[in-house]
Parts: sequence; structure tokens; C-alpha cells
Amino acid sequence: MTEKVIKTDTEWRAVLTREQYDVARKQGTERAFSGEYWDNHAAGMYNCVCCGAPLFASDTKFESGTGWPSFWAPAVPENVGLKEDRGPFMRRTEVICSACDAHLGHVFEDGPDPTGQRYCLNSAALKFEPKP
Repeated sequence: MTEKVIKTDTEWRAVLTREQYDVARKQGTERAFSGEYWDNHAAGMYNCVCCGAPLFASDTKFESGTGWPSFWAPAVPENVGLKEDRGPFMRRTEVICSACDAHLGHVFEDGPDPTGQRYCLNSAALKFEPKP
């Protein structure tokens, strides 16, 4: 993992779009089937939109039918953190960027083999870098 990235809200707002800020810094969620990457099939790496840390590779992406980009494993496990997310009437596991604490989405235990995990992420929290 890279060094911890710490910025003020003002600094984050200056480098992110409103939607990126709402999702990544305020734990928002984009609407299903509305994000830039839910239907992306190109080869490459999905990085954190806030700090650029590499997170998920396209070869672990799969069609979950949910309308959000879904992956069965992180490409760089030390760059992906998990936190308990206790909302009203639900318990989930939040997925965050370990470098800057950006909210990426949630992980569920209904994914495909080999892990059985479904990292259900927001396109607004990701920056795709195509494979050269």
C-alpha cells in the first residue's frame, strides 16, 4: 500500500466532481445501471478516483446483473479495506480504499468462484486505466 492520503473536504471537492465527492467521500451510492463502468468490458485496472491506488483488475470483473461494476477479488488486496456498515435495518460490509479511506461500495458473499465474493462498487469511486 502507498502512504496514507489525507486531504480536507475543501481539497477533495477541488479535485473530484460532485458525484465522485458524494460517493467516495460521503458514502453515497450511484443509481444502478447509471455509472460509467458497470458495462465496461475493456482490459485494464480500476484505480481509486481519489488517490489513484490500484484496486481491481478487469480479469476479476463479472456480470452480476446488479447494475454496478462487480469483482470477485481485489487486484491489490492491501489497497482494499473493509469496514462494518451498520445502517437502519441492515448490516453490510463497506469496501474502502486503504490509502485514502474513499468509500468504494460493499462486498457480499454471493459472488462466483473462486472466492464467492461480490465486490459491488460505484463507478464514481473508480478511475479505469485501459491496458496498453
